[in-house]
Amino acid sequence: MAPERPTGAGAFPKPVEPSGTVKPDSGALYAALDLGTNSCRMLIAQPRGNQFQVVDSFSKSVQLGLGLEASGRLSRASMNRTVQALRICAGKLKKNNVRRMRLVATEACRRATNGREFMSLVRRETGLKLEIIQPEEEARLAVISCAPLVGNRTEQLLVVDIGGGSTELVWIDLTRVPREERPKAIMRLHSGFAPDKASVFAAARVVDWISVPLGVATLRDQFNDVKSDAARFALMSWFFEENLSEFTPASATQDKEGFQIIGTSGTVTTVAASHLGLKRYDRNRVDGLRMTSDQIDKVIREYLTLGPEGRRVDPRIGRDRQALIMSGAAILQALLRIWPTDRLSVADRGLREGLLYSQMSADGVLRDGTR
Repeated sequence: MAPERPTGAGAFPKPVEPSGTVKPDSGALYAALDLGTNSCRMLIAQPRGNQFQVVDSFSKSVQLGLGLEASGRLSRASMNRTVQALRICAGKLKKNNVRRMRLVATEACRRATNGREFMSLVRRETGLKLEIIQPEEEARLAVISCAPLVGNRTEQLLVVDIGGGSTELVWIDLTRVPREERPKAIMRLHSGFAPDKASVFAAARVVDWISVPLGVATLRDQFNDVKSDAARFALMSWFFEENLSEFTPASATQDKEGFQIIGTSGTVTTVAASHLGLKRYDRNRVDGLRMTSDQIDKVIREYLTLGPEGRRVDPRIGRDRQALIMSGAAILQALLRIWPTDRLSVADRGLREGLLYSQMSADGVLRDGTR
């Protein structure tokens, strides 16, 4: 079956990574930095019509949360690695003369007893002022970045953001929104999950949302002592499902018709790349891809057959992802087990894109953007 891409794939926001040095036109540049449990990522972009053009980017695995599960603190080695990465980001911001930016930290810094101290260290060492955002804002930013992938026929939407230290799930009811307005209704959630009563637009209704303190790194750490690869995978999937019991839609029966799941994470994009047989990652082929549940199950079974050694050398997975792919796959399998659906939409976008959209929308610099 040929891979499918919805009409909105690649549309606004369009965070295309630059193939070389891109010289920005005159005008303000915006930056978004996401410091997670495992990775440090940054985008610098310029608004263009109803999209934005990326002019510089940075991504590095820093493993900030390594050892956090056991000690409750960020280790000195992890903080040093992260500060080194943030120095590079600071250099890029200075080089591009960026004045408008949001630099955020998520679950690892929220949970660590020395998270605030680390924020002060970062400011002293790099000059960057990072803010630790709360789970609701993290979930909201992930949702609005996925707006272009929402189908016009989608009535019930589940957006899943699998991070390093936590997983955010947001359930949205779009039945009261005209079909052609549904992607825009998702974008308007940048101002908050509570409905804006003064708005003249039909609103997307957030039925429920949850931030589970289990991501690819923290879930892996929970079961590191289990020697059997298959048993560890099964236990991780079961444990994650148990942690969804308080999520209201978890117990609801959903009709497959009009129901869409969008997954945004390195796990989801890696599974998609494996399904496509990509030895070199290609965002243009992955972002917006719709995978069937059977195709996802097949990839996960292949991962299990490969075992730890096979996954380590598999070019489809990559060295940075191989240590975390099975915990992410366990989360993905649990979600597909709870909500039987024929398809999952793959989003190669997330917090950084949501941060950029929120800033540009608030400034009114995007065509058709909402203030």
